[in-house]
Amino acid sequence: MRHLVVPDTGTAEAWRALARSCLKEGLAPSEIIWGGEHSERSLFDGEPPRRSSPVNITVPRSFVALAETVCWHRDADRFARLYHFLWRLKDAPHLMGDRADPDLAQLRGMEKAVRRCQHKMKAFVRFRELGDPQGERRSFAAWFEPTHHTLEPTASFFANRFGDMDWRIVTPEKTALFEGGKLSFGPGAAKPEFPEDASEALWLTYFRNIFNPARLKVKAMTSEMPRKYWKNLPEAVTIPDLIDTAHARARAMAEAQPTLPPLRAEKARNQLAAHRSAWEGPGDELADAIRACTACPLHRTATQAVAGVGPADAALMIVGEQPGDQEDLAGLPFVGPAGQLFATVAKSVGLDRDKAFVTNAVKHFKFTPRGKRRLHQRPDSREIAHCQGWLHAEMQRVKPKLVLALGGTAAQSLTGDGSRMLERRGTVELLDDGTPVLLTVHPSFLLRIRDEDEKRAEMVKFETDLRIAVEMLGVLEQGKAASTHVENR
Repeated sequence: MRHLVVPDTGTAEAWRALARSCLKEGLAPSEIIWGGEHSERSLFDGEPPRRSSPVNITVPRSFVALAETVCWHRDADRFARLYHFLWRLKDAPHLMGDRADPDLAQLRGMEKAVRRCQHKMKAFVRFRELGDPQGERRSFAAWFEPTHHTLEPTASFFANRFGDMDWRIVTPEKTALFEGGKLSFGPGAAKPEFPEDASEALWLTYFRNIFNPARLKVKAMTSEMPRKYWKNLPEAVTIPDLIDTAHARARAMAEAQPTLPPLRAEKARNQLAAHRSAWEGPGDELADAIRACTACPLHRTATQAVAGVGPADAALMIVGEQPGDQEDLAGLPFVGPAGQLFATVAKSVGLDRDKAFVTNAVKHFKFTPRGKRRLHQRPDSREIAHCQGWLHAEMQRVKPKLVLALGGTAAQSLTGDGSRMLERRGTVELLDDGTPVLLTVHPSFLLRIRDEDEKRAEMVKFETDLRIAVEMLGVLEQGKAASTHVENR
């Protein structure tokens, strides 16, 4: 039998070279004894006969990655297990995908253990500074006791992360030395005597303060930070006390929490914030303030913000969705196709648009570019909320007797609900200050209907809604006149 020695440094690469050589010679697993640098020779050592027909196989990349990790396991039989499985792959290359195979399952378990050990090393290595902190390159050292031979495959992590300083990590079996940007390995040693670290007290203070007693789970904590590592962690001295006092500290935290306000007070504050005006200046400067608005991202792509227009004492306020392409260019509301359709229908039912204050719930044009065209996009809830203050400011200035809401966006901005517009059309809802809001569809809805019969039916319904607005305005104006007559008497 052939005795093969795998060195302690460069282990994974050395095993691959030896395994490749054995495969070329056609050596079966039973003809090889694998060992490390310190393993003893066997009584059966010898030179097996050479084969006239070497074995050539293509090894899956997944096996190469598996072997490069398993080679660092502490199991003395790891090399033999790997070669035994490799030998089986020549006849059954599908084995790397067979999760039920016992040999593969054992190797996967060893791979997982090595990776877990590497993870713990990255988490629990604690450096102490050596030498002069003001030197050209600061120097650090650490002591660690890994479960497996993971110092060498993990050292590159520390070299990449701490490349601007010199350091060494000492373990019982091997030492990693990084000096002048070069990584090397030497023999292991006993735990060295480290100097006191002035920054350790600061680290312990930080660790105590980030510890959350209300979320303490001892089993989960010891699973992630096994007790065998505690003796080399400076923060470990605080853990027993933090665990013992966790219950009392969590109770104190709960008692110190501010009390919640009554639910009715919270609703009142939310309602007040939702209706707070975004403008508290002179009314004649409101339009300029709207044009200068940059509260939401829509201002970045729109040509300009479009403020409402109309008499400052209008009895009727007409609220649409947002400016369209033509409104964005002209700086005026309702001048595009939808506005022209609205003007035609309004005139047919006796609604004088010139006497109304016409505006939009959202003041900037939201669109998606398609070549030279700008396709309309419906504003979302956040964009509607950003403009609510401007709409409220316009209502505060005009103080309309009736608001005509055209479409779901206007309804959402005014009433908080923009859904079911076909069901709610023609109905009146009251705002918190008692102002009536008459709901109907937006004229653009009518323009999008392709079926002529359906379009005629919807036009009739739209005309009916506008007639309701005319009738309501008449009633409200009569009520205002009667009230004025009584006051004058």
